[in-house]
Amino acid sequence: MGPIFLVSNSILFLGILVGIAILQIFLSSKENKKLGFILPGINFVVSILVALIYLLNVTLLDVSIFIGIMIVFIAYNVPTVILVAIYYACRNKYNKKHDINKMNIQDLD
Repeated sequence: MGPIFLVSNSILFLGILVGIAILQIFLSSKENKKLGFILPGINFVVSILVALIYLLNVTLLDVSIFIGIMIVFIAYNVPTVILVAIYYACRNKYNKKHDINKMNIQDLD
């Protein structure tokens, strides 16, 4: 594997992450509040499925195995937390703009 291949994979991975963040900002900025929870919801469901797959592949449930499954679950939910933070930041900005528009309309009356 050459260094050019590794760099191109890194750039592709970064592009995907930036695309997901832009999509989350776009969905969170819409009037419908529920659209912003699509990506965090998908990520949360995937994290539950991964934890269940690890749990089902275990023959003997030990404390260390349980802790490992919890670490995997938490690690898979880091992007969920980031996406929810993006959602609340965008919704806060949207709500302020919406309130200013309401005040401007009331001033016209």
